[in-house]
Order: sequence, then structure tokens, then C-alpha cells
Amino acid sequence: MHETTQMTLNVAELLAIPLLPLIGALATGLFGWLLKERLSHWITCICVILSAILSVHIFVQVLGGASYHGNLWTWMVSGNFIVPVGMMIDRLSTVMMMTVTIVSACVHVYTIGYMHGDPGYSRFFSYISAFTFSMLVLVMGNSFFTLFFGWEAVGLFSYLLIGFWFKRESANVAAMKAFIVNRVGDFGFAIGILAVWYYFGTVEYAKVFAAVPALVESGAHLSFLSWDVSAITFICLALFVGAMGKSGQVPLHVWLPDSMEGPTPISALIHAATMVTAGVFMVARLSPMFEFSDVALAAVTLVGAITAWMCATIGLVQNDIKRVIAYSTCSQLGYMFVACGVSAYSAGIFHLMTHAYFKALLFLAAGSVIHAVMAEQDIRKMGQLRKYMPVTYITMLLAALALSGIPPFAGFFSKDMIIEAVAMRGDMGWVGDVAYFAVITGVFMTAFYTFRMFLLTFHNSDRVDPHAKSHLHESPKVITVPLIILAIGAVASGAWGYHVLGMVEPEMMHGYFAGAIFVTDAHNAIMMLEELEEHGHPGLWLEFGPLILAVSGIALAFFMYFKESPLPAKIAGLFPRLHSFLLNKWYWDELYERMLIQPARNLGTALWQKGDLGMIDKGIIHAGIVDSILSGAARLRTMQTGMVYHYAYAMVIGVFGFLTYLLLNA
Repeated sequence: MHETTQMTLNVAELLAIPLLPLIGALATGLFGWLLKERLSHWITCICVILSAILSVHIFVQVLGGASYHGNLWTWMVSGNFIVPVGMMIDRLSTVMMMTVTIVSACVHVYTIGYMHGDPGYSRFFSYISAFTFSMLVLVMGNSFFTLFFGWEAVGLFSYLLIGFWFKRESANVAAMKAFIVNRVGDFGFAIGILAVWYYFGTVEYAKVFAAVPALVESGAHLSFLSWDVSAITFICLALFVGAMGKSGQVPLHVWLPDSMEGPTPISALIHAATMVTAGVFMVARLSPMFEFSDVALAAVTLVGAITAWMCATIGLVQNDIKRVIAYSTCSQLGYMFVACGVSAYSAGIFHLMTHAYFKALLFLAAGSVIHAVMAEQDIRKMGQLRKYMPVTYITMLLAALALSGIPPFAGFFSKDMIIEAVAMRGDMGWVGDVAYFAVITGVFMTAFYTFRMFLLTFHNSDRVDPHAKSHLHESPKVITVPLIILAIGAVASGAWGYHVLGMVEPEMMHGYFAGAIFVTDAHNAIMMLEELEEHGHPGLWLEFGPLILAVSGIALAFFMYFKESPLPAKIAGLFPRLHSFLLNKWYWDELYERMLIQPARNLGTALWQKGDLGMIDKGIIHAGIVDSILSGAARLRTMQTGMVYHYAYAMVIGVFGFLTYLLLNA
């Protein structure tokens, strides 16, 4: 599928795309203490903007038929184990490159205004530029080890960025939580990569993809205890565990909402275009492997569906403006994985692209609000902000409409494509039924919690603290201009992708992504949908059901939150346990505390008290070994008198003893 092609793309131009952010990161990271604020942000912003321009240029060339797949140098060689470093630039990677760099450029410019005056100003710019570099390496590589390098690098910089304000204990805890949870997922990811090398003898995508059918036909499988699983299923499931951690899927989702402890710009970058999208990209890139494992596809679908539905329910009652958007990210990532699970990879990547624009816009607009109300994040302490912040108000409204799936905004095209693809996969049985229920009901909940947040922030009654109100004003242009640019993406990217790129033309096998994504005919839900539309009517509910639910969710939010109303409090009072259950995020943190953290803490305490102190410091080890060494050392110490004649006497006795030994053995 991915054969080496003629190098029609300029390699220097391709290398410049990830290297420019790296240069900016190194310059501000190593010499930030010498640079003033203006120099720090100009260096990094110019580098990332140039990278975005180059990405768009490469995208245009690839759209015209160009591509590149080749190795640049060899990273390491150990016997038959060869790790090359190269790039695979096709229609999938260019969409990711363009999305990552454009969103990152907007975040960089926005950061100038948001982080102004922060003691770690240069350090923050260094981190976000390095973060962008890591994600570009991840999506541009042509092997599993290049993928792994970028995968681990985004994990490292997410840790540094979430804990950026390291003097806050909550930030340090959130950073550690993200790092540890991702290590759990990355353990499975590493096992999957090792299994790839074990079965295929290579880590290059093209060679692995070409060898997958032969592996499947050979019937290779693994047996462990009473389990028997095919090799391809084991590899795909192990790799997907890594995607669950990186992309915040149940049960490894708990770190993602807590990542809000970092500054708002990095929340936007993590949740919109970089780290959390890595898992979705990985599954789409590895479609030639996942397509040969129905079990792995079912697992991807089921995990995505549970995450999409569960996180939507949690978002219904959250009061922190950033946490509402964070749980929305978890839910929307679930939609993307459901799309990949039903083999509609193009729909999943399409939603990833549109989601990047309106989710980054939501976060940055929320940051503009937080900046204006003196760092307040509780939407119950806001209201009527539209009077003071018209640009933020309009751009956030556009993002909310896009997320809710209202036409003609971006989310309508991509989210509806996913729902229709799920509806077409009747062959998946109960897994397909669960997935359809999750994504269709999730539409209503998404629209409701999005506009609940929006109305409590910009409408309803005025609940802003009087001290904060005296400083209320629209954010400066360095903040509002990136909002306007992202708003254009939130409005137009869906229609552009659907009509201009022709992402769903059945004769092209996923339209724009033809050749970059592999789907078997039996799994091609998008082709099934197109054939249904050609030969019959797909049904009114399939066509208009999601829109009806989205409008209903918005209408209910307006009814309950447009003006001050006792209705929300009454409903919460009628169902106190359910409200508490959702407000406490399904008690996932408490569950982990009781099942994992507390037992581990108790075990550590027991080993310390009874093992270290009891057995070693005060017990048999100390009395039997340590005391003997101490007493022997005390006796030997008496031989060191400090008198020269004692040492001379010992030397003479030693010489005579040595000579006697030689004479007796002569």
C-alpha cells in the first residue's frame, strides 16, 4: 500500500517544518535568561508561523499528487535490529501537520498577551515550541520508533507544561498524575512495538503493512494461561492501550481534566491539536493492521463509545469553565475512536481536524474570560460578560455552535459523518448498538452542556465579583486576533473538508485520504452510506435526528440558563445522588484511590515499618550482620595506635613471617 515513491517533495522544506519550532525552543530555552520578553516571543512565534506556512505549502503539493516516503539516516543498528529515521508524507500526515502548526501558531501569538509578565515567560515559549516539534515528529515519521520518540516527547513536555506553575501543589499533582497514567498506557504501547519487531523483523510502516496479510494467513497466535489470541489482535490491542492513555480514554482518562492546572494556552494546545490527538492519528495510520482484527476494532469502538457518553454526562454539571471544555474533549475523542472502530477512519480524522479549530477557540476564549475576571474560573460567578467582551462573546458562540453540530459550522459535517457511519455498521452487533446509542445521545448532551457554559458566562444574571467588574474589558488584540483566526476555522473547515476535499466520495475509497488509509470492503461504512443514498433514502432520522437532538439540547439550555431560574437547583434537589455522582466525575478518582493508591501506600508503609525498620534497622539483619561488622571493626580499630614504632614492629614481623614461609616451601 505504501510503496516508496519518487521524491517529489523538497526534503529540506520537509525537515524545516519540525526543525523551526525546535530552533525556537532551544533559543528561548538556553538563552531566555539573556533575552527580553519581546525577543523570546518573536523568535518562537516567527519559527512556528513559518512552519505553518511551509505545512500549508506541502499540503497543496500533496493535494496535487506529490508525496514522500524515505529514510534519511539510520538511528541505531544492533545485529538484525535496524532503526531508520525517515518521513512518510502523504495525505494523512499533511492534514495533521497543517492542523498542528496552524493551531500552534495561534496559541503562540495568544500566549504573548496571556502570559505577559509571568516569571517563566521565556520558559513557557520554549516548552510549547518543543511540544509542537514533538508532535510534528510523531505525525511525520515513517516508522514505529519515530512514532515512539514523538509519543514520549509529547508526554514529557505535557508534564512540564501542566506543572508549569510548579509553586502550586495542585499543578505538581496534576503533572504527576498525567505522567503516571500515561506511563501505564505507554507500557502497552511499548509492548506493541516490540511485538511488531518480533513478528515482522522491521519497524518501518511500509514493510510492516505489506507483511500483515501474510501474518494473518499464517494463523500466528499467542497463548497465555487460558487465553488464545491472534498475533495481529494482540499487537493492535497493545498499541491501543497506549492510545487510551495518550488520548484520555476510559479508564485512563483521569489525567486529562486535571491538565487544566496548566496555563490556558497549553490546555488549548494539548486538547485541540497535539497530544490527545496522537492516539487517533496512530489508529488511523495503522489502519492496514487494525482492519485485520475485528476484536481490536470492536474494542476501539466500545472504549470510544463509553468515553464519549460518560464524559458527556460529567460535563452536564461541571462548574469550572475549563473543566467543562476538558470533558468535552474526552467525549469528542471518544467520537473519533468510535469512527476508527467502525473503520470510518477518514471521518475520525476529519472530526479531529474540525475539532482542533473549535476546541482551541473554546479554550482560548475561556482564557480570555478568565483573564478578564481576575483568574476566576467558576461559571456560577460570571454572567452578562457579553456587554464587556463582544469579540470573545461572538467567537465563543461560533465555537459553541460548531461543537454542538449546528449547520453550517464545522462540527455538523464531521460529527454527523461519524454518526451515520456507526449506523451503517449493523454487522457489529451489540457493540454497534452501544456505540450508536452513545454517539446519538451524546449529541443532545454536548449541545446542552456547551450552551449551559456559554449562557452562564455571557448571559443569565450578573454574578461577577465587584472588584473584578471594575477591571472588566475586552482582551487586547494579541488575544482576540488568534480567536478570530480560529473562528474562521470553526465556521468554514467542515464545509471546506466535505466539499472541497471530497472526503467521502465512495469511488475514491475515502476521497481525499485514498491511498493513506486502508479499509476492507466489508468494513467500509462510508461507502455503504453513499450506496444507500444513491439507491434509496437513508431515513429521516438518520439524516435529521442528530440536528434535532442538538437543537433540543440548545433549547433546553436556553430554557434553564438564559435567565436566572430556580429550575436547575430544583432538578439537582430531586436527584441529589445522581447530581453528586456526576459532579464527582463518576467517582473515578475515589475508585483509583481505594483500589490502587491506598493499597500501594499501605504496602509501602508496611515494607518501611516492618521490613526496613523492623527487620533491617532493629531486627535480625541488624543484630546478626551489622552488629558483627561493627564489633569486628571496633577490634580492628584498636590496631591503629598512631605510634610509628608499633607500625615498624608490625612491618618487621611481617617480613620475617614472609621469609619463613618462603624457606619452608623452598
